[in-house]
Amino acid sequence: MTTTRRPTSEVFDDHLERARQGDVEGNLEHNYSPDVVLLSAYGVERGRDGARRLADLLGRQLPSASFEYVLRQVEGEVALLEWTAMSEGARVDDGVDSFVVRDGRIVAQTIHYTVRPA
Repeated sequence: MTTTRRPTSEVFDDHLERARQGDVEGNLEHNYSPDVVLLSAYGVERGRDGARRLADLLGRQLPSASFEYVLRQVEGEVALLEWTAMSEGARVDDGVDSFVVRDGRIVAQTIHYTVRPA
């Protein structure tokens, strides 16, 4: 585990690459604060276990999905991601996540997406 303070862009890029690879556990360990707070339409989750639950939910909603990162922006300690996804039975056209990164870890994330039939 890296203890150096990585810039937001490095944390963001590593998060996206690990997500693309399906490396949930490595992503959580390397990029998420143990005390992360996540806000979504599914409620408020806390900690890496909360992030794991939301990742599992997304995986169940969009099994074997392919994701496209439409827009990536970073300014200071804040990052924004717009994304779409397609799986055999469902799709997302309006995915938006925002991140706050401090001391080389994601400390807060908001998640929005609407699952629709494919």
